[in-house]
Amino acid sequence: MIFIVSFVVFLIVGLILLERFRATRQVKLRFGAILCFVLGPLMLLGTSFVIVDQDSIGQLKRVYLGSSMKPGQIIAFDGENGPQARILGPGFHLIPFVNVIYDAENFPVVQVPQGQYGVLIAKDGAPLEARQFIARGWDAEHFSNMLDAEYFLTHGGQKGPQLSVLKPGTYRINRYLFDVKFNLALNVKAGEVAVIKSNVEEIENCPTADELALGEGSQGSGSALSVRLVPKGCIGVWDEPLLPGRYYLNQEAWTPTLIPTRARTWVYRGGYEKRRIDLTVGDDGKIHQESKTRRVEKPKGAADQAIVVTVEGWRVPLDVRVVVQVDPSSAPRVVASVGGLQEVEDRIVTPALRSIVRNVGGAPGRRALDLINKRDILESLVEEAIYPEGFKAGVTIKEVRFGDPAIPPELLVARQRQQLAGQLENTYDREREAQTKRIAVEKSRATADQQKILVRAQIAVQVAEQEKEQSRLRGEGEKLRLIEIAKGQQAQTDVLGKDRVYQLAVLEKVLGAAVENPDIVKIPNVFVQGTGSGFEGPAAILGASNLVQSIGTQTDSDQRAVEQ
Repeated sequence: MIFIVSFVVFLIVGLILLERFRATRQVKLRFGAILCFVLGPLMLLGTSFVIVDQDSIGQLKRVYLGSSMKPGQIIAFDGENGPQARILGPGFHLIPFVNVIYDAENFPVVQVPQGQYGVLIAKDGAPLEARQFIARGWDAEHFSNMLDAEYFLTHGGQKGPQLSVLKPGTYRINRYLFDVKFNLALNVKAGEVAVIKSNVEEIENCPTADELALGEGSQGSGSALSVRLVPKGCIGVWDEPLLPGRYYLNQEAWTPTLIPTRARTWVYRGGYEKRRIDLTVGDDGKIHQESKTRRVEKPKGAADQAIVVTVEGWRVPLDVRVVVQVDPSSAPRVVASVGGLQEVEDRIVTPALRSIVRNVGGAPGRRALDLINKRDILESLVEEAIYPEGFKAGVTIKEVRFGDPAIPPELLVARQRQQLAGQLENTYDREREAQTKRIAVEKSRATADQQKILVRAQIAVQVAEQEKEQSRLRGEGEKLRLIEIAKGQQAQTDVLGKDRVYQLAVLEKVLGAAVENPDIVKIPNVFVQGTGSGFEGPAAILGASNLVQSIGTQTDSDQRAVEQ
């Protein structure tokens, strides 16, 4: 508007200056009039062009000289006043009196980042039908035409959120017609699939409700839960999941549920008091008991607490681990029948597992220690019983494993004491054997250390034996000699008589002693003479000597020995 006012002002001023120039012929008035006539058209030209930046779009809102729009119409495209369907690209645009008739605005282009998609919300267009909550989608061939506001409004474009979305990239969109909001793309990772619940119908000949009811009866036969699956493009849960990849789905129309297809482990652990009895051996060799209690908490991420089995009147908490897996083809049935893997865990597997473990573990005739001694058998029984329950919801139970049961310590202490006593007995036997071997080793070592003394002792024993034999032989020789002497004396006695023999023997001893020791014979100064013809004189002399007296006794003993 300012350009029009300026043009009029310059035109009036120029005319005034021109009239005064004609009256006065002043050159400066002529120059001023020419300048006004030049600037006036330039100001008028400024009302007829628009410049749009490179990263912007130009949009026009008509203010003057247009007709009124229809009731409810927001975007003008046939000369009406109001926001125009036409947009201006980057550069210089010459439009007569554009800045007079329109208000021109610049908007930034729409940029959709990687990993996201843009949802378009149309402010104008045909109304949605009764069953619609989102506008119909545009195929790839006409998608670019949808972004043309005039084409959109004249070719059946509907008001409201659009089914077709903007993938990552840059777009020039009429911002008077469309609002844009961004959402994250669906990223299906390896090891999972996406089950789609569709809220829109894109194809024809989709099954009716009656047909779905008949199909439900066939799918629900047997032990499987009843489900309603539809072909891809129909309203409902699609019977085909989306495999790993990135998908730019309008999640207001298609609701994805991610289902892991890798094997998963559900753990049931903790949530109970665990008691134990510790056994210790005192210095006196006796076994002592000490009772202790600790709280076993439920671990973070565990499916639920441990399963309590009642057996033989005892309540035994039992840790259980279940490995499950969902086949990709079964994922739609999981979503349709239950809602998700977490719902399968909470509503199907966990209640069934608790019931089955309690029934199997607490069956009649079962003992508490069977949870340890017959663990593999009980695990197999539980697996066989729980498999159909998982199959109903489309989940495969791969295995069931028991952890360590919290057996009451009163049931274990007798066995533990017996084992400990046996181990102590074995230990004592081993120690005794070791002590015996040690003594033998010490004895051998001492024997080796005294080997020289032992050898000398053995030699001395042998010498003593030899000397004993020598003495025995000498005694035998002496005995024979004495016998022979006795025989000679007896013969001599027979010839000379006992008295004569006795005297000869005494004389022989005296003479022998005198030869060895001359001092032993003492001759008294007495003259003795006998009347007989024998040895009365020498005998009298000798009898008086001390030698004869000293050997008298020995002679008597020798005589007695000879007689014996």
